[in-house]
Amino acid sequence: MQDLWRLSAKELAALIGTKKVSAMDAATAALARLDAVNPKINAVVDYHPEDVLAHARGIDAAIARGEDAGPLAGVPVTVKVNIDQQGFATTNGLKLQRDVIAKTNSPVIDNLRKAGAVILGRTNCPAFSYRWFTTNLIHGDTKNPRDPGITPGGSSGGAGAAVAAGIGHIAHGTDIAGSIRYPAYACGVHGLRPTLGRVAAFNAALPERTIGPQISAVSGPLARTVGDLRIALAAMSQQDVRDPWWTPAPQEGPARAKRAALCLNPDGLETVADVKAAVADAGKRLERAGWVVEQIENTPPLREAAELQTKLWLGDGYEAQLEAAEREGDPGALACLRGNKAKVHPFDAAAFSKALVRRATLTREWQLLFETYAVLLMPVSGELPFPDGLDRRDDGSFARVWRAQIPQIGIPFMGLPALTVSTGMVGRVPVGVQVVSGRYREDLCLLAGEAIEAAGTPPAPVDPAG
Repeated sequence: MQDLWRLSAKELAALIGTKKVSAMDAATAALARLDAVNPKINAVVDYHPEDVLAHARGIDAAIARGEDAGPLAGVPVTVKVNIDQQGFATTNGLKLQRDVIAKTNSPVIDNLRKAGAVILGRTNCPAFSYRWFTTNLIHGDTKNPRDPGITPGGSSGGAGAAVAAGIGHIAHGTDIAGSIRYPAYACGVHGLRPTLGRVAAFNAALPERTIGPQISAVSGPLARTVGDLRIALAAMSQQDVRDPWWTPAPQEGPARAKRAALCLNPDGLETVADVKAAVADAGKRLERAGWVVEQIENTPPLREAAELQTKLWLGDGYEAQLEAAEREGDPGALACLRGNKAKVHPFDAAAFSKALVRRATLTREWQLLFETYAVLLMPVSGELPFPDGLDRRDDGSFARVWRAQIPQIGIPFMGLPALTVSTGMVGRVPVGVQVVSGRYREDLCLLAGEAIEAAGTPPAPVDPAG
């Protein structure tokens, strides 16, 4: 039973629910795996083993009483260090927040626990969750378990690295500009950015978020199987009145014809050959599964959406963000803000109003695309996962990183759901495809994702590479 950490969440929950193994067995195996591999990758930066075991004992006791312990009964999961977990610091990768100890749980934590999950530990992110690379001055660097020379992604880099290395069966991440989808891509796992309003969010330990993050940042799952994403999404997305944006949308929408669009160069994206090949291969997998796949030359505006999203994210309150980054002294955060200043500052009331007006127009145009097609297949990034720290090498490298990430930055502006499906490797470097659908149609993303996954090999836990 020492290899329980290798199982999918679905498999493990079934074993625990039928008493073939205990939640304590699963927790002990998860902690042993964490201790064995985390020192090499620094994915989990805070955890209390005694709390993990105590929670697992409680799950076993509930099952012994004949109670339904939930769809994630006893499954060890990780959560990102930027959401409130009672008794832990909500650092968001910041020395400035080392003493911000949460007195209550965020809705995500509460919902995971209601579903029976055991919170294994808290995963790393870059300072302020700004970058597609994961390093900071409080917790240090997170390494990609597949190849330490490439980024584990960001900002949920610890989440991606943990689930890829078998530390937990599901990882929680957040996404305002690719922070779930890119770590999944870089670490060779799957990751789902839900629709805005699907998963409730609130951190009582921190000030209320500005409007940009309120209307574009979401929480969602990363996992090694698409089926586990489906279970995790259902668990995470239960009602919580603390989030005024939460929406009671059904998990499954009306049936749609299995018709997919495929775009290799959305809005002029400079897509490298290996990424094009991965997207095309995903399309062929869908066709073999009975989908009609039509290649389209372009999508509704994506580059403009990415520009406006960057303004909402970094321009709203830019001076306050820069002042905080200067106090923190994090080189990556400062590079992100200073490198984007000309694009996002000043962001006055007129510019803010214009951005929100365009948001309605662009969202409408994208929604109309999904009247014709159930899903869209397109790149996660214009490039394969970057060498670690590429954005800080020089000005040209910084611009290259941001240019390649347009597919990730743009989608949140419309509040759409998007799924990264890992499809294989190019040497030691993972590659995958992004599946996008209309609002609250995560079920269509997952349906297509399961067909793409079924024609390949689901990611298996890896031992960290040297």
